[in-house]
Amino acid sequence: MGATEPWLATVLPVLNEEEYIESCLQSLINQSLPANEHTIFVLDGGSTDATVEIVRKICEGLDPTQHPSIHLLENPGRFVPHARNLALQHLPESITHLLEFNGHIEIGRHHLIQMIQAWSRLESKHERLAGLGCRVVGNDSTKNTVESIIDSTLSSPLGGGTGQFAQFHEEGKTNVPAFALHLRSALEDVGGWDESFLTSQDSDLSMRLIKAGYVLCRTPNAVAKMRRRTSFRSWFLMSHRYGFWRTKVLLKHPRRLVLRELLPLFGLIATSMLLFFNPMWSMFLIRAYGCVLLLSGLLFAKKGPSHILGVPFSLLILHTGFTIGLLDGLLRKGRASRDR
Repeated sequence: MGATEPWLATVLPVLNEEEYIESCLQSLINQSLPANEHTIFVLDGGSTDATVEIVRKICEGLDPTQHPSIHLLENPGRFVPHARNLALQHLPESITHLLEFNGHIEIGRHHLIQMIQAWSRLESKHERLAGLGCRVVGNDSTKNTVESIIDSTLSSPLGGGTGQFAQFHEEGKTNVPAFALHLRSALEDVGGWDESFLTSQDSDLSMRLIKAGYVLCRTPNAVAKMRRRTSFRSWFLMSHRYGFWRTKVLLKHPRRLVLRELLPLFGLIATSMLLFFNPMWSMFLIRAYGCVLLLSGLLFAKKGPSHILGVPFSLLILHTGFTIGLLDGLLRKGRASRDR
């Protein structure tokens, strides 16, 4: 993939990311990939904090011989799918691949090289390779207690053990590549991102690529460090939003159904029915669920006493918010969220 002009563009939608945008961009501009092979598109959705000023200041200090160029664009559509489609329209002809990014992740110095190497290995096995995802973990720096608890929750079998937050160890095919490196021609072939999906647009895109005959893969060798939510309120809002948009994805792509995601909903229905017909069995289910949550907390006891009860509480918020979101998605049209 070596070239004398950029073949890779990192697309970075941002909105009010002043706390994290500098470390995010620094991780991108200090990659071991030659600077002339990489360019960065930052698309701002109307930030009201210092995000844009920070990006401009970083741009002013770049050495074009040592760092990739950064293009700062306004995103009138405000949201992630609009930003990515806008970038797709502005890319130089030399760009053959796009890397999905956001303003609250960081990567190691050799991340892009590791992704390229994995792409080459997998492309020899899969002729129509269109996307390659990486492994996503929590960011260890400046992590408060709630952020640490949420990070543990996502690594729990009852939390985010599938999808974007899956902790896998083998390289190969997947339906849900996280922060993926995409083939530009494949994106153009399926019409880019569906802008009606304000969240879960990547899940929809993946399903459309697979339906078009493309292959998606992931590699554990490249790791993105993602900032988690720092309050239980924002954790609930995120859980609800993901449940809501999950319903929208399933209505369009029924084959994307994962039964384990519906277990809290099934449990709620079963408990409600038993509460009416047999209250004793209803209480048994509630107690059993509580015991499972507490056991999940004990798995993270080595991280401190706060995790023993914090993880069960965080799981309860996740299951409740996601389930309410699933039901809400059947009743309402999508609308913009107020948190990232």
